[in-house]
Amino acid sequence: MKSLWDDNEAKQYQGDLGLRVYTSRLLGRDTSLVLHGGGNTSVKVTEKNIVGGEQALLCVKGSGWDLETIDTPGFPAVKLDHLIKLAELESLSDPEMVNELRTHMTDASAPTPSVEAILHATLPYKFVDHTHADAVVTITNTPKGLDKIKQIYGDSVVYIPYIMPGFDLARLCAIEFEKQRNDNTIGMVLMNHGIFSFADNAKESYERMITLVNMAEDYIKQQSAWALNYDTPAQDDCDAVALAELRLNISRAGGFPVVLSSQRDGKAMTFCNRSDLNKISQQGPATPDHVIRTKRLPLIGRDVDAYVDAYKSYFKTQSANARDPKTILDTAPRVILDKELGMVTAGKSVKEANIIADIYDHTMDIIARAELMGGWHALSAQDVFDMEYWDL
Repeated sequence: MKSLWDDNEAKQYQGDLGLRVYTSRLLGRDTSLVLHGGGNTSVKVTEKNIVGGEQALLCVKGSGWDLETIDTPGFPAVKLDHLIKLAELESLSDPEMVNELRTHMTDASAPTPSVEAILHATLPYKFVDHTHADAVVTITNTPKGLDKIKQIYGDSVVYIPYIMPGFDLARLCAIEFEKQRNDNTIGMVLMNHGIFSFADNAKESYERMITLVNMAEDYIKQQSAWALNYDTPAQDDCDAVALAELRLNISRAGGFPVVLSSQRDGKAMTFCNRSDLNKISQQGPATPDHVIRTKRLPLIGRDVDAYVDAYKSYFKTQSANARDPKTILDTAPRVILDKELGMVTAGKSVKEANIIADIYDHTMDIIARAELMGGWHALSAQDVFDMEYWDL
């Protein structure tokens, strides 16, 4: 991975917020860092309010924006002092947190700030970058993943165990950052989730992210797990009748019509024909955020009815441990792994099916590399369920 920073290109962006837009787009250009709305970035600025007073603000990625195409309206400004005070509370419910974020913005028409706004606020740096880098989650989702991450980064990052995004994560990060930080600290790893970098200027924060991710990639290469052997021939022909039947059955299960996308290149066909597919594909997504698009598990083969029954069982088991009563979502699979049809994804539109395909295309690499480093080991079903059924 190389830095995409270009001095001439950077000159086109004015001020701190402009450079925040620029480096956010640089992150968004690399799909091994963020995919389809993943990740978030921020910058802390000081501006005059309408009565002439100076106020410190956090401009953080807003809901609905993608880092690859984000622009200045995608960074709602929230009063920084208030966010820092929120992090000192003992508890804060999700609805209360969202209300506090929205009622302390400077522009009522701006998008809702990221649920990780409080976390960004507590980090004492002007620029903060957060990605779900493939290389990092590959390593954290292996046995003794924390030991491996510590071997890579030593004291240059702060280590945070997995916890749901939102207030609880922000509060834990604020506490652990103060405990673990030192003069060498340039980042923070959230186990099974992603990585942060930070600095007091845009270029350094961005390039620290590139450096940290390169360290993870280098480690994977040292473990002889980077180069993957996808040697099954691509399947040019497709059984159109089988796809049509699959589409019908998924549409019935979901209660809405779906569009299917079928990937039958060497990677997909090799992965779908692995002898250990039942084990490696039935653990969970690379990072919990993906469950919103992909559901927790793919369907292996074409028995949609069996998938529906398994999903209902999953919901019954995990909802019993949820904090609040939950209503089951549709039970249709979003990713299908089939020896003949390849990797198939189902969405309500072509765009949605293609987004899911992009996510699982990366997931196949992540799982394959993790298997070469001791085994793929995803988060628990309960952790993934909590994300899938998160009110926010």
